[in-house]
Amino acid sequence: MAIQEIIVVLAIVLMLILILILILFACKPWRFFVSSSRSRAIVKTDELERPLVPDDEAVVLDQSNDFVRTYDLEGACYQNEGFLRSPRTHGLVHKQRLPSASPIVNQGDSVVLDLISDTSEDLLVGQTLKRPIATEQLAEWQKQRQEDLSPNLKLVVGNDKVQEYVPKAIADQRSCLSLEVISGPSCGVRCSVQSSNASRLPLTLGRVSPSDLLLKDSEVSGKHALINWNSNTLKWELVDMGSLNGTLLNSQSINHPDTGSRHWGAPIEIANGDIITLGLTSNIYVQITSQTEAQVPFGVGVASDAMALRRGAKKLPMEDVCYYHWPLPGVDRFGLFGICDGHGGAAAAKSASETLPKMVADILSDSHKRERVLALCDASDVLRDAFSQTEASMNHYYEGCTATLLLVWTDGDENFFAQCANVGDSACVMNVDGKQIKMTEDHRITSNSERLRINKTGEPLKDGETRLCGLNLARMLGDKFLKQQEVRFSSEPYISQVVHIDQASRDFAILASDGFWDVISFKKAIQLVLQTREKYSAEKVKNSAEKIANVMLSEARTLRTKDNTSIIFLDFDSTFRKSCKVDS
Repeated sequence: MAIQEIIVVLAIVLMLILILILILFACKPWRFFVSSSRSRAIVKTDELERPLVPDDEAVVLDQSNDFVRTYDLEGACYQNEGFLRSPRTHGLVHKQRLPSASPIVNQGDSVVLDLISDTSEDLLVGQTLKRPIATEQLAEWQKQRQEDLSPNLKLVVGNDKVQEYVPKAIADQRSCLSLEVISGPSCGVRCSVQSSNASRLPLTLGRVSPSDLLLKDSEVSGKHALINWNSNTLKWELVDMGSLNGTLLNSQSINHPDTGSRHWGAPIEIANGDIITLGLTSNIYVQITSQTEAQVPFGVGVASDAMALRRGAKKLPMEDVCYYHWPLPGVDRFGLFGICDGHGGAAAAKSASETLPKMVADILSDSHKRERVLALCDASDVLRDAFSQTEASMNHYYEGCTATLLLVWTDGDENFFAQCANVGDSACVMNVDGKQIKMTEDHRITSNSERLRINKTGEPLKDGETRLCGLNLARMLGDKFLKQQEVRFSSEPYISQVVHIDQASRDFAILASDGFWDVISFKKAIQLVLQTREKYSAEKVKNSAEKIANVMLSEARTLRTKDNTSIIFLDFDSTFRKSCKVDS
């Protein structure tokens, strides 16, 4: 009997030991001891990895807050005539290697949106590495990176920093980046940094300190995005740092393709006049200046939103592209402003937004043609040739876009002239001396003027026919395949009359894609601008053109537009005009 009891006790003990072993294998407690040596490297990334939790106490509810803080990253934060030292850590947590981006042409005050076109992996230059890197990996990376550099560049690795030394002639070229929050809870907050001040780069944007641009917005991640100076391309680059709600550049997402992975996105070059959107409501206006850069002599505001089919739904793919150049490269007294609305994708719109300005600039670089425009006050031939050459250069068979381009030039004596060309349904309207002037023509098939043009081709439209090959447009750039199948499609632009804007005017122009005009008429848009501008003028609001553009965008959103919406607002009000007089 005693032996049986002993056997039972031993069996119970063995079962308990077996259960304990199974629990140990299931829980794997030794992993905590193995990972303890890496805890310091992980601590720094907690802010990036943790989910975004609304912080009600940190949210500023008054979006019209006049309490403006200006951050100067040379070392001080100015606040109501006093100053406080802006807190900042040295270096930035590195999360992953960042792909490089294709360059964006940017001369003078220009905005050209570019998309991610290169998926090669590269480490962002000048970034401090907080996580330790194995010596073998670092040596291999250094060797590979050095092979990619030109012979006169030298890569140096030391003190956990990766730097590229560039020739002095390149290093001496300076650029100043200024950011201003133009909408959202932190509206009015500003910061600026010089490209030559390496100790203050990269510039970080986020919800928690020590972000350089601190946004008290619950929809913005703790460490949301960064901007750095690329000494090779001499451009500023924006990177999404794995944010939860994403980062948009001119309404185009720059997040990592694997949504939800919290990986960093590719660095994308930014240009003067770009709009960066963090989260859902915080829009940041980008201003980039250099010592030799000219400023636009009148107010310019740009606003865009992909919009959604219904409130709260996922946003539509963004196929609009806004851009402007002042002055045109090599053509000091001319500038242009344009919107391209793509269909079938954004590639055609992106291509047209890059090609049209180049074609106009190339044509006007001919002194004879330029002087002819100035003498006759008519750029019809220039615009027509630019559209023709752009259409010929585009190789988009299954994608197309509208194109609306407003060419503005000055006579050198504070007078401006404007002329518009368009294909498609993105429209432009001007208010001149209190009169509404339509600068574009609607090229939808339902338009009377377009149906009349199509009837003249000898193949008239049938009664009730509102589409050709599935498209509601009869004129566009691109869509080469459809144009081969259907001769009634055209890329011939409508050219407006020239509008003269005198010295003492309060005239303005509105360019917008069809998402805006679908819900707001020309008359209502002009009334909205007049009311808003009067309000901002009385309050002496700065950068009112940008704010007016955003007011119009908000109105379209309130009216439930169901298409991509992009707006460019030009304010020729002489009160806010910068001098553009040419000395004789």
